[in-house]
Formats: sequence, structure tokens, C-alpha cells
Amino acid sequence: MELNAVENSYARWAPVYDATFGAVTNAGRRRAVKRINEKPGTVLEVGVGTGLALPHYDPACRVTGIDYSDEMLEKARNKVEARGLSHVKELRQMDARTLDFPDNAFETVAAMHVLSVVPEPERCMAEIARVCAPGGRIIITNHFVREKGFLAFLERISAPFANVLGWHSDFHLDTVLRDDLSITDRKTIPPLGMMTFLVMEKPRPS
Repeated sequence: MELNAVENSYARWAPVYDATFGAVTNAGRRRAVKRINEKPGTVLEVGVGTGLALPHYDPACRVTGIDYSDEMLEKARNKVEARGLSHVKELRQMDARTLDFPDNAFETVAAMHVLSVVPEPERCMAEIARVCAPGGRIIITNHFVREKGFLAFLERISAPFANVLGWHSDFHLDTVLRDDLSITDRKTIPPLGMMTFLVMEKPRPS
């Protein structure tokens, strides 16, 4: 997916995102934040969007959010101000392919329903792994393509329209897997088991 297509798509979706895609992806978002809250600490949310997850973090978390869309970030900032979310330390406009943070900066990195909408998701995953501290967690919720069935057929025929839809319907799980990260949890989640909840850990040096 091209970067300008992502920017244009989310500029269009920002006014109605919470009531549309935001509602569809709510189960995965809640599950991800619940897992993060079990071990509060420094958190980077990649693709924070309109800030739907921000009110649900434990106050002991120290949350930084990044997104490429200024329109989405403006709505997230409004939520932070309106609800007094003091655990949100910073919201920044940033390209997930080149994160402006030092190595090993965050105890947890979350990517909720974003990896199938960014250009070069492998580069984004490399950056996510880089800024995650040894012993830290990477928590992903996302749609991954099915291998068979009617929904798999729909995913394949809609794939050419990625720039219009704003996401890749044929996004493969292998895209986010890395040799330097180990999977510790993987589950299908609503709606209709279309989404996947994935937890990976970055090993400590031996």
C-alpha cells in the first residue's frame, strides 16, 4: 500500500472511524489493553489512530502513541484532553517504518489493527522489534488472510482494492513473524473469528 493512499484513506475515515472500523475492532483492542495492563510499564502504541484504546490503559502505564495521520491524531489528542488521561505521555506524528526512538525504549509495543494498513509492514515490524526492550512484549491484533472458505474468497477478490479500502484484505501472518521474537500467545477473536490476537516476546541476551 502506498503512503499517500494510507494518508488519504484515513483522512476520509477519521470523522467516522470510531463508529465504523473502531466498533468492529473493539474486541481485539480491549483484549490487547487488558494484557498490557497485567504488567504496566512503558508502552508504545503504533497506529494509535483516534485514541480508542487510550482511556482503557491502567493509570500505572506510561503510554506513547504514534500515527501517520494528523486527522486521527487530532481526535486522539481531544480524547486525552477531554478525559484527563494523564498516563498518556505523548502523541506524535510518525512513520512506523522509521520510529524516532532509541533501541530498547519500551517494555511493551502494541500494534492494534495497523500492520495491514501500513506500507512495508516488514520494515515496521523490524522497527517495533528494535524499540522493544529485551524481555519485553509485542502485542498485535490484526486481520490475517484465511486459507479456505467463502471469507477467504472475498479476501482474495478485494485485495486489488487495498488503496481504496485502506487495508490489505490478503495480509499474511508470516509478514509479522521474526526469528528474533517468540510467540507466547495466539488466539482468534471476534468478529466471527476474523481477527487474531498475537503476543510475542523479545528474548533477553543470554
